[in-house]
Amino acid sequence: MTRNNLLGVHPKDVLLFHGDTKRLLDAYHWHSPKFGIVASYTPKARDVKDHFGVFRGVDQIESCVQAIVASTSRFLEFQKHEAEPKALAEKFIPVFISIGQVYFHSYLEEGETFINIGHTKFYKFRQMVSDGRIYRVPKGLNLDEYFANFSEKQIKNYDLSPDFKLISEFFDLTGRALKKDF
Repeated sequence: MTRNNLLGVHPKDVLLFHGDTKRLLDAYHWHSPKFGIVASYTPKARDVKDHFGVFRGVDQIESCVQAIVASTSRFLEFQKHEAEPKALAEKFIPVFISIGQVYFHSYLEEGETFINIGHTKFYKFRQMVSDGRIYRVPKGLNLDEYFANFSEKQIKNYDLSPDFKLISEFFDLTGRALKKDF
């Protein structure tokens, strides 16, 4: 992948191991490859089925891991190997290893757009450790315009308008790309 970042790339082209019903990202809005990312998702009816219309905490964790750890680390591997996503999918499989602390402050329902925002704390040997948060997005906000001029400092400090509502916080999200045995 010969891009500078993931802006303009659809998450399905990065998260090849996640099928349409398991991919919990709609778009990337800000990305600094070695630093962090902002990605959004709007829960669908299938995501809240049999859960009283609520997008569960476990799904919030999965969405955050897909955005912050999986997308960012896979992009760095694409650059390192100068390869397209499908070529790397044949060599590596992404694995979610662990999570540190998790704090849920509120909840999300079907149709409520949220952002995953986070930054990388460690990346080496295809392993990444990141911190992140989920915020409910104010209705009608154009996320591409809002994040067009954001800086790494703003991302790290979660420097957002008070109109964004904090939903959850995640510490030490850890993932690794494992080589497939042949």
